[in-house]
Amino acid sequence: MGERNILAYFKSPEEADQVSRKLASLRVVDMSINRFGSYMGGELNPSEGILTAASTLSGGMSDRGQDGTRGFDILLTVVTENDSFDQAIRIIEEAGGMV
Repeated sequence: MGERNILAYFKSPEEADQVSRKLASLRVVDMSINRFGSYMGGELNPSEGILTAASTLSGGMSDRGQDGTRGFDILLTVVTENDSFDQAIRIIEEAGGMV
């Protein structure tokens, strides 16, 4: 059997966690939930403030996500067996996830 990867985006960690519990009943090989953003902050990146100030978002020069993706900053990564792939996609989309 082969494996397939799914990258699904959600608006909250709770939504992604709820879907991950449903997906656990399928033939899932691996699964993780992560938040992502424009800049990786913290002590390891002292340039974050400079990058944030230079961003088009802070200067009002951005369209602010008019394509419907705004707020989808939670990534659910799923590795599933081929035979469970279509069902996993349905579960994600029915829960409001974006694939």
